[in-house]
Amino acid sequence: MACMTSQNEQSVAHQTDKARFVITVDGEEAGFVQYTDAERTRDFHHTEVFSQFQGQGLSKPLIKAALDDAREAGYKVIASCSAVEAFINKNEDYADLLA
Repeated sequence: MACMTSQNEQSVAHQTDKARFVITVDGEEAGFVQYTDAERTRDFHHTEVFSQFQGQGLSKPLIKAALDDAREAGYKVIASCSAVEAFINKNEDYADLLA
């Protein structure tokens, strides 16, 4: 019997060679957040969830993983991207990351 609300497999990977974090759903790339590093500051300047994946709440785990990585690596954050800025505004425990 099929479950009415199935949870797709999501994962976030850091593609350091492309300076971005990518979220995949069931192995398919669904979106990314891109950044630029300077000194000990990471500027998150673009977030995109592809149209066929929008409305699934994917930006939250994607941005959370990117910010968690920045914290762990000792970076301060610039939220040039409005989605990253909105996430930080809604999740005050990330406000200390702002440069």
